[in-house]
Amino acid sequence: MADYRVQYKSNNSVVYSCKYHVVWCPKYRRDVLKDGADVRLKEIIREVCNESASDLIELEVMPDHVHLLVEVDPQYGIAKLIRTIKGRSSRRLREEFRWCRTRLPSLWTNSYFVATVGGAPLEVIKQYIEQQKHV
Repeated sequence: MADYRVQYKSNNSVVYSCKYHVVWCPKYRRDVLKDGADVRLKEIIREVCNESASDLIELEVMPDHVHLLVEVDPQYGIAKLIRTIKGRSSRRLREEFRWCRTRLPSLWTNSYFVATVGGAPLEVIKQYIEQQKHV
């Protein structure tokens, strides 16, 4: 397991360490992220993170919300990453899982929670996300 506390990344003009804890929910906080939709959502999130050169540190999908710990190039931006993840996953999950269409007018709420995690020990946040399934 990588040690994320002291590592910095860089692109052509920026050296950075931008890690974010992100949480978002399906519309009306319905529990539709189950029975395979959760597994498929994880695949889509990994795909988007790879395409955007974002480092997916931790991910957990609950039936009614998603937790993501990710490092993002500040020139790409966390807002663009989340917009891409939510847009692509909404399209694909609604195509592949009927109940994501019939129970909701749109899959995701327009909002999400995001916090930088530079001030908190990453292990504490990782542990929190890992333990979500067991709460």
